[in-house]
Amino acid sequence: MPRIRHRSLAANGITQHVAEAGEGPAVLLCHGFPESWRSWRHQLLALAEAGFHAIAPDMRGYGETEAPAAIEDYTILHLTGDMVGLLDALGLPQAAIIGHDWGAPVAWTAALLRPDRFPAVAGLSVPFSPRGPVSPVEALRRAGRHRFYQLHFQQPGLAETELGRDPAVTLRRTLWSLSGDPPEAERWRPDLPESGFLASLAEPPALPAWLPEEELAALAAIYRRTGFTGGLNWYRNIHRNWQLMAPFQGLLLHQPSLFVAGTLDPVLGWAGPAVEALPARATGLRGTVLLDGIGHWVQQEAPAAVNEALLGFLTGLRREGVLVASS
Repeated sequence: MPRIRHRSLAANGITQHVAEAGEGPAVLLCHGFPESWRSWRHQLLALAEAGFHAIAPDMRGYGETEAPAAIEDYTILHLTGDMVGLLDALGLPQAAIIGHDWGAPVAWTAALLRPDRFPAVAGLSVPFSPRGPVSPVEALRRAGRHRFYQLHFQQPGLAETELGRDPAVTLRRTLWSLSGDPPEAERWRPDLPESGFLASLAEPPALPAWLPEEELAALAAIYRRTGFTGGLNWYRNIHRNWQLMAPFQGLLLHQPSLFVAGTLDPVLGWAGPAVEALPARATGLRGTVLLDGIGHWVQQEAPAAVNEALLGFLTGLRREGVLVASS
C-alpha cells in the first residue's frame, strides 16, 4: 500500500511543504480556501495506487508553507510561479495540474501560461474563466453587490479577526454550509449579512460522514497556528490579478482538460455561464462531470466519484503518451 510522505523544499523564493504519494507520471494537486494539503487525502492514495506520483502542497500562505507578509506577494503570477518552482525543486519536467476552489484558477492559469510544464489540467468547483473586460471587484461594485463575500474579504484584518476567534467553529460551519448536506434554507449565500461572514454560515446538527471529527480537529489545529491571513490575501489580489493578466487577454486553453463540480456547489450560482462556455474556452476539454447532490468540497464529499473521474482522465492521457514518468 502506498503511504503519504512529507518534505519541505525551497521553491520560487519561499519554503513549500508538500505531501506526496506514489511514483510515476506527476500530478500536482492545488487546494483552496480554507483548506490545506489534507483536502486531497483521498486522491493522494488513489492516484498513487493507480501508478501516479501525486503531489499536494500546502499552497502559499497555508499550513507549513511560507506565508510572506506583503499582500502583493499573493498574486496569481506568484501562485502559478510557485507551481513551476515546485516542479523545478522536485526535478520534474512536467505534471498534470488539478485545482479545487482557489486552487482551480491557479491550475487553469499555470496550464494557460506554461503548457510546456503542465500538459493537462483539471478544475474542481471553479471553471476556467478568461480575463474579462472589467475587474471582477469593480464589476461587483457596479452591480451593487457590496456585501459579496469577496468584497468583505478585501479589508486587511477584518475577516481574519472574525474567522480566527475560534477556527474550529469557523471551519465546521464553513465546511457544512457550503457542502451538499444542509437543507435549502441553511445553504450558504455569497451576499453576506451586515454582521459578516460567520453570520452567513449555519451550525451543523452533527458532522457529516465525509468530515470525521479527527479531520476537523487536524484542520483547526493548522489554522490556530497560522491564522487565516495567508488565504485571505489571495482574495485581496483579485483586482491586481486582473491588471497583471492583461497581456493574456483572449488566450485559450488547448491542453486536455476536465471540469468536475457538485450540482449543489454555490459557486455554480454565479459561474454557471463559465461552465457552459468551457468547450469554446478550453478547446481540449475532455468532459464536464456534475455530481448530483454534492456541494463545494467535492473531492471530500464524493471522493469515489471524483477519483473515478480524475483517474479516467489521467489514465487515458497516460495511454496516449501525454503524461509520462520523469526519468
